[in-house]
Amino acid sequence: MDEEPLSEWAERRDAKIGRLRAIPIVSGDSPKGSHVQPDAPRAIERWNGHDWEPYAFVASLVEAKRMLFPEANTPAAPSTNRASQPLAPGKGRHRKP
Repeated sequence: MDEEPLSEWAERRDAKIGRLRAIPIVSGDSPKGSHVQPDAPRAIERWNGHDWEPYAFVASLVEAKRMLFPEANTPAAPSTNRASQPLAPGKGRHRKP
């Protein structure tokens, strides 16, 4: 069996530090899937390398997604390149004069 070097394992472990996850706050044995109760409040937890620790609380799944995926919230910059129009009139040997 090949063993992974300790330095590679430590790099993989450290790369996960700071990762966030959202946990629905529900009582009893009710389902805990995010799609089941999207309006339920969520606890945001942060991985510290050894355990998940409380980080924040949000009111719904929408707010949790805003916190977990901030890059999706920023609008994309408009492209300055014009899309090519393959059927537009133009010059080319495949075009008839």
